[in-house]
Amino acid sequence: MIGRLRGLVAEVGEEDALIDVAGVGYVVRCGARTLSRLPAVGEEALLHVETQWSEQTGMTLYGFAARDERRAFVALKTIQGVGPKAALSVLDVLPPAELASAAARGDQAAVARANGVGPKLALRIVTELKDKPITDGPVAAFHAGARAAEPPKPTATGEAVSALMGLGVAEPAARRVVESAALRLGEDTEAPVLIKAALQELGR
Repeated sequence: MIGRLRGLVAEVGEEDALIDVAGVGYVVRCGARTLSRLPAVGEEALLHVETQWSEQTGMTLYGFAARDERRAFVALKTIQGVGPKAALSVLDVLPPAELASAAARGDQAAVARANGVGPKLALRIVTELKDKPITDGPVAAFHAGARAAEPPKPTATGEAVSALMGLGVAEPAARRVVESAALRLGEDTEAPVLIKAALQELGR
C-alpha cells in the first residue's frame, strides 16, 4: 500500500495529478483544494496518499496535502452513501478542523454545500462523524459538549495568512503563497518561516 509520495509534479488535470517519483509516474486523484495547492509543474510535491483497490478500477491513489485530510477522507468513506468523489467534495468545502466543528454542531447545511451531497446525506455525515477522530490533533474540542463551541487553535498556515493580510496582501493571494510554501517546506513548518517564504515568492 502506498501511503505517501514525494516527487516532481509532471501534470495537473481537473481531477488528478501526475507525480514523477524517480522516473515512475503516479496518477493521483485529488480534490480541487489539493490540486490548487500543488507547486508548479517541474517542482517537488509531497502528497499523503490513501490507496484503494477494486476489481472494476484496480488500484486508485487519492492524494492529500496533509495527514489530517487523508484521515478525514478515510472517516468519510466509512459512511454509507459516501463514495470517494463525495468525500473529496466535502473536503473541498470543509477542511478537517472545520468538518469536525460542523459535525460537533450538527451543522448539516455546511456539509450540504459540497457538490453532490444532499440534505439527507449531509445529516448522516454530521451524525456519524460527531464521535469520530478526523483530525491529527485533539478532537475533544470538536465533539458535542461544553467545549464544542471553542474555536480551533490557529494553525501555522492560518497565522501566516493573517500576517500577510496585515501587510496588505489580498486573502486569495496570501492563502495561495502560504499553502504553496507549506507544501514545499513541510506541514510542520512554523508560521515565521512560512511568512518569510511567502514574502519571497511575492517578491517582497
